[in-house]
Amino acid sequence: MARYASKIFLIHRRDQLRGSRVLQERAFANKKFEFIWDTIVSSVDGETEVTNVQLRNVHSGVTSKLDVAAVFIFIGQHPNSALLKGLARVDPGGHVPVDHWMRTKIPGLFAAGDVRAESARQLVSAAGDEATAAIAADHYLNERFPKPASSSPLAAP
Repeated sequence: MARYASKIFLIHRRDQLRGSRVLQERAFANKKFEFIWDTIVSSVDGETEVTNVQLRNVHSGVTSKLDVAAVFIFIGQHPNSALLKGLARVDPGGHVPVDHWMRTKIPGLFAAGDVRAESARQLVSAAGDEATAAIAADHYLNERFPKPASSSPLAAP
């Protein structure tokens, strides 16, 4: 974002960052960044577009308003895939390889969004992945557990 924005407020709930040291160093060296520590965003405000965020300091409880034109939520770069270890193949970064239907090598196990390998790591693409995985899971279940024709709501009388 630093290439496009004139100012970036990095709001963090702790007093230090935990991410990649290289990315931290880049952010600290960039004059466009202003760090707001020990703070959370309690709301994003605006009628038809973002106009400001409401902030709350996690230690003092003091609240404030910060005028902004956009909000980007970044939680981390490591997917929460620990529950898949030993079940599905996970690459060194914790991402799960899938095919274009979000199927893993394990029949009936699907992975979508940021946890899948080669993800764009964007909310909109994660939502598309999840829709694709849901359709694929529905097909998978229907192939294995077909419903009798008479129970279908679309079946002819």
